[in-house]
Amino acid sequence: MDTRQSGRTDLETTHLKIPIGISSCLLGEKVRFDGGHKWNTYISKTLGQYFEFQTFCPELDIGLGIPRKPIRLSRKGSTQIRCVPVDKPQSDFTEVLLLSAERQSSWHRDLCGYILKKDSPSCGMERVKVWDDVMPVREGVGIYASRLMKNFPYLPVEEEGRLGDAVLRENFIQRVFVLHRWKRLLEQGLRLSNLLQFHARHKLIIMSHNQTRNRELGQLLASADKDDVTEIADRYLLKLMQTLKMPATSGNHVNVLQHIQGYLNKPLDKDDKLELSETIENYRLGLLPLIVPITLLNHFFRKHPDEYISNSWYMNPYPQEMSLQNHI
Repeated sequence: MDTRQSGRTDLETTHLKIPIGISSCLLGEKVRFDGGHKWNTYISKTLGQYFEFQTFCPELDIGLGIPRKPIRLSRKGSTQIRCVPVDKPQSDFTEVLLLSAERQSSWHRDLCGYILKKDSPSCGMERVKVWDDVMPVREGVGIYASRLMKNFPYLPVEEEGRLGDAVLRENFIQRVFVLHRWKRLLEQGLRLSNLLQFHARHKLIIMSHNQTRNRELGQLLASADKDDVTEIADRYLLKLMQTLKMPATSGNHVNVLQHIQGYLNKPLDKDDKLELSETIENYRLGLLPLIVPITLLNHFFRKHPDEYISNSWYMNPYPQEMSLQNHI
């Protein structure tokens, strides 16, 4: 079953979900070589509340049946890697899998993320077994996945196995929401003023990943004018998504939290300032999760509003119900 669909989404004004591509087997579709599936509870039940999954199985798309003999990545010569059946290595599915990925580009470009099946010779994102005459080595990328990521280098892509890691899970979902907001920006009409506002609202998030890259992105936008905004926007998006893929560190988060704290220097009394400083320090020491200082900051800013902080996505990057910051 292919559940791909398109649609305009805006979580700020509607209840429509964010479009995410996904390997069909992860939602319980019995498309694997043995007629089974790899249904993932967290993806379907938790992420499914916010994401509109668009399933696809490239192995079915190229005509392989169910059940079928498994396929694998095989090294041909010193560098070439091909996708072949385990029982007929003289056959080769590499080109048809690449073509399958190319045919899907029309709906791939509407996505805000993609979740792939780990270890798959077609869909694996990384560390897929590559077989040679001796022993398999985990250094391959699934053929379909490789072309997907080449065609859309800015697209957040993750494997279901890595979503079990709290830091990687938060990183992927954060990138999905950022790209979703970017697509809404494009739908509203790309103007330099809108691009600058988008960067301003994401600046603190970017700083939590890499402060040098944040400065470089700011310099890129500073060089833009109305005549080259589209070209600058394309460069900005790619650099932005590459930056956000870098794991945010606790040290960078502390710097951002202290930066935000500076906006409260005047309105807070001595006791509130001490409580906030101690909370940030306890987060730095690993005694508290990130959600605690952010919740406290939100509390203080409700009493003492600041327009810049209110507009920043750092304080509320995605729905609180996802509880992502409870574990980092």
